[in-house]
Amino acid sequence: MATPRFDGVELFLQIVESGNLTEAAERLNLTRSAVGKGLARLEARLGTRLLQRSTRRQCLTEDGQAYYEHCLRALAELEAAESVLESGRQQPRGRLRVSVPLAFGHHYAAPALWGLLDHYPELEIEISFSDRLVDVAQEGFDLTVRIGQLPDTDRLSARRLGEQAMGLGASPAYLQRCGRVERIEDLVGHRGIGYGGAGPRSGWALSDEQGRLHHARVASPLWLDDLQAVADAAIAGVGLAWLPSWLLAHYVLRGQLEPVLTNYRGQPLPIHVVWPTAPYMPAKTRCAIDALVAATPSCLAGS
Repeated sequence: MATPRFDGVELFLQIVESGNLTEAAERLNLTRSAVGKGLARLEARLGTRLLQRSTRRQCLTEDGQAYYEHCLRALAELEAAESVLESGRQQPRGRLRVSVPLAFGHHYAAPALWGLLDHYPELEIEISFSDRLVDVAQEGFDLTVRIGQLPDTDRLSARRLGEQAMGLGASPAYLQRCGRVERIEDLVGHRGIGYGGAGPRSGWALSDEQGRLHHARVASPLWLDDLQAVADAAIAGVGLAWLPSWLLAHYVLRGQLEPVLTNYRGQPLPIHVVWPTAPYMPAKTRCAIDALVAATPSCLAGS
């Protein structure tokens, strides 16, 4: 039997996008050996080496880079053709891959998305939770939710969901033990819970009622890369937490946190749903965007 003309293309793309054979094998539900043999067959059929491989890393050859770019363009054309067919269907269908921020995703984005399953039985949703800035197209996501300023690029389309205000909070037990905070000056001697990973670590930028900006700095012996973990640490009395107002309000209503410096506000951050720019939008993507747009304002109003 003759080898299919495009056999191995999906495997090759997965290897490039995942960065190594092992990760590609996991994504494709194959063994590493099967992925390696599939790549070897593709290279033999094309008569050229696509990847330079060593024990530590791999990189595209010149021919591999050219072939990869052609494959991406061809897939984009196929997806556009499928979108044209799908646009006539009323029911969203197929797998929808979405990346959402950790805390916002758990509290709001994910429930809005999995609620779609009750209405669209042919829809399959895969949600990735991460505060990492994902490359939507490169990593194969249909859409992502981003908090913060968007890059200026024509590769991405976006719809604004709202704004995320920031505020300070602490547990009642912590404030009783370490003293209440009513002015910026009262922060002296207090302990903060830092949010973020490696890189520069700045203080909290707060605007007063006259719009004047203040940079508040407190000792932060604990740094976490998950806002939900920051909130949990604050509830446990570790220190002051710089949190999105919608998340802070959630625990204020439960009596687990108290707002601090309520006459000051942090710089609001825009929230967008983002997807790769394409001539046509599949029904599954459109219904997900609509669900996120409908869910987000209610959560921000509560803050």
